[in-house]
Order: sequence, then structure tokens, then C-alpha cells
Amino acid sequence: MFHGVNARLIAAQSEAIGIPLIQRVTSLDEYEEEFKKAVKGLKEMGIDAIVFGDIDLIENLNWVIRVCNNVGIPYMEPLWQLDRVQLLNEFINVGFEAVVISAKADIFEGKWLGRRVDRVFIKDLLDLNITRGVDVCGELGEYHTLVVNGPIFKKRIKINAYNKILRDDYWKRWVLEVTDFTLEEKFLGDDKFEEGQ
Repeated sequence: MFHGVNARLIAAQSEAIGIPLIQRVTSLDEYEEEFKKAVKGLKEMGIDAIVFGDIDLIENLNWVIRVCNNVGIPYMEPLWQLDRVQLLNEFINVGFEAVVISAKADIFEGKWLGRRVDRVFIKDLLDLNITRGVDVCGELGEYHTLVVNGPIFKKRIKINAYNKILRDDYWKRWVLEVTDFTLEEKFLGDDKFEEGQ
């Protein structure tokens, strides 16, 4: 639960999209070795490249290059050096829905948990960027989200109940502990986006 998402929610997301999932239990110290083992297993299953979502943290890119080269698998970084606000707007425009599930407590109040990523969210993050230096996409780990619906989803994740918890483990952070959720069927036209939603 490094980013604040429990394994059941990730499994539900996989089911909602209709893609297979491989999960591993690991720690920060063992992460790289477990990652390499998982990638080797994926290669044996016919997976021939890995896609990452880094925007511009060079230390992340260096890690990706080193580890992927070590395992012998090509990598892709399709978001590398793209405009952050444009990325978030495109995410919203194509019909994805996400909610904040984790946020650094020294930057955000607990009320940010559960917020939907929308245009008001972007505006509020831009305001925080001016006063607190917050990366609009959370590239520095300021916040993390869970995508609950979108055009590639066959079902949507509905969060029914949750607790807002202040944790002090990796760092002091707010975590949205989802205690109940369901997968809901989608119907033709469910993902049509209307301006102002």
C-alpha cells in the first residue's frame, strides 16, 4: 500500500478494465528485485515492453533505463516532458474519472481525499503550485489518485464507504482507506463527457 491503494482495489480496477493483473508483496528495500522477477515472468508470458508514466523526474527515468536494460526489456515513457496541465485536461476530456486516495499531510488537508480530478481540482492545484510549489500532476509524490472509470473500463468502480486516515509511515500523509466498493455495469453512452462535469 505504498501509494495508499489496497490490493483489492487494484484487482477491481483490473477486472473493470478487463486486463490481467500480477501483484507482488514487497518492501521498499526489496522493490527492485521483486520488480525484476515480475518483469522476467511477464517476458515469459510474451510481454515485450513496459510503459511507465513518468513526466520529468530524471532519477525515475534513470532507474527505468537501468532496470529495464538489466532485465532486457524495452521501455516506453509516453508522458516524458509533456505539459502537465495539458495532460490533466486531456485525461478529463477523454472521459477518465479519478479520485485522490493519498496526499502528503504537510501540503494537503484531509478534505482533499476523495476529490474528483476535474477542472476545479486543476485550478486548486495551480493555486497551490503558486503558494506551495505543488506539482500539478503530483510528480513528486504530493498526491496519488485511483482511476475509477474511463473509456477503456468495461465497469466502473463505485466507492461506497471509506475512512480518512492520517498515517506517518513513509512520510506523514492522508490516506483514503476504502472499506467498501462495488463494480457497476456500464451502458452505451456512459462515458460521454459533457463540459462542466
